[in-house]
Amino acid sequence: MTKILILYYSKNGRTKKLAEKIAFGAQKAGADTILRTVPSLTTSVDDKLQPTIPSEGDIYVTKKDIAACDGLAMGSPTHFGNMAAPLKYFIDSLTDIWLKGSLVNKPACVFTCSSSMHGGQESTLLSMMLPLLHHGMCIQGLPYSEPELHTTKSGCSPYGVSSVDNNTKSELSEDEVVLSIAMGKRLAVNAKKLSQ
Repeated sequence: MTKILILYYSKNGRTKKLAEKIAFGAQKAGADTILRTVPSLTTSVDDKLQPTIPSEGDIYVTKKDIAACDGLAMGSPTHFGNMAAPLKYFIDSLTDIWLKGSLVNKPACVFTCSSSMHGGQESTLLSMMLPLLHHGMCIQGLPYSEPELHTTKSGCSPYGVSSVDNNTKSELSEDEVVLSIAMGKRLAVNAKKLSQ
């Protein structure tokens, strides 16, 4: 069965909501999905070290998870127009995966959220694509054949799934849900085609 890894970092839970909808879409397309996260980084010597296993939620990703996937969805909240440091820290540790070419020709997509409509979502999506391109992955965007992409007043763009919180802590918008599921389906379908 096609394995789709949904790797994300989520501080307040909204990016995780997107990850779960993408996973649902991939499952609807017949893929086996694996949700993984990365630990937060400590910010000073006074901070406690993160546990090796989270006390709740999805478990931390391993390099084995990365190497074994047939497709990858990677998500992070927008931090000043870029991916969050904990995810970048993990991605920067994958030199051995890159040397082996473990991700070459596998499809990938990216997703993000921010607290405002113009909070740097598209630059975050683009910045997350860069290391995936270096790994030789085939980037999957959201095509305009998805009708909601033409009319959404919340998140999402052709670069990938996104969500706007507007400091409401509300649920994802209907468009964000529909487009996240569509992204998961697209990733799974293309992973299956590319792994044959």
